[in-house]
Amino acid sequence: MKMAWSNTLLQIHIKSPSSPSIHFPHSLPKRSPFLLNPNPINPIPRSLRMQFLHRPNAVPLVSRAMDIMQSSPPTWQSAVLSNLLIFVVGTPLLVAGLSLSGICAAFLLGTLTWRAFGSPGFLLVASYFVIGTAVTKVKMAQKEAQGVAEKRKGRRGPGSVIGSSAAGCVCAVLTIYGVGGEAFTRLWRLGFIASFCTKLSDTVSSEIGKAYGKTTYLVTNFQIVPRGTEGAVSVEGTVAGLLASILLATIGCLLGEINVPEVLICVIASQIANLGESIIGAAFQGKEGFRWLNNDAVNVINISIGCILAVLMQQLLQNWQM
Repeated sequence: MKMAWSNTLLQIHIKSPSSPSIHFPHSLPKRSPFLLNPNPINPIPRSLRMQFLHRPNAVPLVSRAMDIMQSSPPTWQSAVLSNLLIFVVGTPLLVAGLSLSGICAAFLLGTLTWRAFGSPGFLLVASYFVIGTAVTKVKMAQKEAQGVAEKRKGRRGPGSVIGSSAAGCVCAVLTIYGVGGEAFTRLWRLGFIASFCTKLSDTVSSEIGKAYGKTTYLVTNFQIVPRGTEGAVSVEGTVAGLLASILLATIGCLLGEINVPEVLICVIASQIANLGESIIGAAFQGKEGFRWLNNDAVNVINISIGCILAVLMQQLLQNWQM
C-alpha cells in the first residue's frame, strides 16, 4: 500500500506541466514610446525655444518702480512715483487734514520737496503735517462752539498749503537748480527747515492757545482779549509752540538735514518770526486798508521771516567763526 501511494505521487510529479520559460531580450529598446520620445505630442518649435532662452530678463514693474524711487540723487521720476505711492497709502490721513484741492497742492509740494531734499526732506514735511493736523483736531467741538475753529473742521485748502510752504518751496527750487553753488546748498536746506519750524510753531501755539489758554492778550499792548483774536497769545500756546519748533528741528537733525547748532538757529528764528506775526496780526490784520492781509498772506510773511532769519544767522555764525 505504501509503495502504491509513493508511485502515484511520483507519476503526478512527473506528469505535472512545467512552467513556461521566460525569455529576456538581450537589450532594451533604444527608445521608449512614452518616456524617451524626443517628439512629444505638442512640441515647442525650436525657434520659439531659442527666442525664450536668448530673450533679455524682463524686470518686474514693481521692482523697476522701486529702483526709480531709490534714485540717488533724487530725480523728478523718483519724486513723482514716491509721492504717488505715499499719497495712496496715506489717503485716510490726507483726507482728515486737507480738502481735495489741498491734497493736490500738497502733492505738488511733496514732489518738489522730494526732488530737492530726497526722502529726509519729505519725512520732515510729513512730520509737520501729522503734528499740525493732530493739534488742529484738539478740542474741536469746543473751538467750534466758541467760533474759533478752523473752517471745514480743520481741513486745509490749497491757500493754506501754499501759504504755509511758500518759503520752503523757494528754498527747494534754489536747491534743485544749484543757485549759489555748493556753498549755498546747506543754507537753502536750513531755510527750508526753519520755514516749517516757524509754521508748525505758529499752528501749535494758536491751536493749543485756543483750546487751553487761560488768558490771551495782545502782544502790542497786553490787553486781554478773547481766545482766537488775531495777534493774541497765551502762555500755554507759546510754550507749546516753542516745544513744537524744538521737536521738528530735532527731527531734521536726526534725519541728517541739519546739525545741532542749526537746530538752535531754527528754534530762535521761528520764535522771532512768530512774535512778528503776532504783532502784524494785532496791529494790521482786519484793519481798514489791510483787508488783503488774510491768514494765508500772514503765513507767507511769517515763514519768510523765519527762513530769512535762519539763513542770516547761519551766515553771521560762519563769518564769526572765520
